[in-house]
Amino acid sequence: MAVRAGAAVASAAVVAVLSAALALYGPPLDAVLKRAFSLHKAHSVKDMENTLQLVRNVVPSLTTKKHKGQDGRIGVVGGCREYTGAPYFAAISALKVGADLSHVFCTQEAAPVIKSYSPELIVHPVLDSPDAVRDVEQWLPRLHALVVGPGLGRDDALLENVKGILEASKARGVPVVIDADGLWLIAQQPALIQGYRKAVLTPNHVEFGRLSEAVLGAPLDGGDRHGAVLRLSQALGNVTVVQKGEQDVISDGEQVLVCRQEGSGRRCGGQGDLLSGSLGVLAHWALRAGPGKTGG
Repeated sequence: MAVRAGAAVASAAVVAVLSAALALYGPPLDAVLKRAFSLHKAHSVKDMENTLQLVRNVVPSLTTKKHKGQDGRIGVVGGCREYTGAPYFAAISALKVGADLSHVFCTQEAAPVIKSYSPELIVHPVLDSPDAVRDVEQWLPRLHALVVGPGLGRDDALLENVKGILEASKARGVPVVIDADGLWLIAQQPALIQGYRKAVLTPNHVEFGRLSEAVLGAPLDGGDRHGAVLRLSQALGNVTVVQKGEQDVISDGEQVLVCRQEGSGRRCGGQGDLLSGSLGVLAHWALRAGPGKTGG
């Protein structure tokens, strides 16, 4: 089951990165796929012509038979006095991709600001509470995925609470997407997500280098990005790693997928938060679709 869950989560990462290429080109979608992706397999060659079908399998169809919440209830853990925009971007992108409900678990100071950005977000001012872990844990049965890190900051008390939230999420089998200062926490304590196949890490170049040194005990090898992402995923127990850059590199420890499609010429704050929020809902969709539809 763990292997299948990992493959499904990796499939969600494929769809998330693919969405940028689709937004640029539109139909025909098969042309976008051929232009955007190539596959580097660790042990065997796999036909990537099935990627379009993967997208169709993962993204749910619209139907009047569904009820509110069925297509995704996503939680974002982050948001402090200094950083209120990042959790908003992550939470709102989950809604725009197709989630039904989006929660933000932030500090008390950040909550009114984040809430003022959008009436669509459900904001919980609990992250700096002594009971933060319990307060978030009681919501976990109602959430399909957590996005951990946008706007989190590095306050020791907040990070300690997030450690407890991650442990509770793993115990319940909740998929977690980890970005920003959530990745900084993982670099300090890699055991927090070791072997958890429902985890997705989304490091940029600097964050990836920090993780590489912490986990592999060696600086980043800039000449072999594909191998570096594969090795990091394997060392962490085959969690999915989405290494952002000029070419996005994705690995679940078994295969490496490279998106060569050029994205935005800008590299500004907030872009990674959009990706992490999108990945949260896509991870839920992929796991719900099941191994028969995600190839895992």
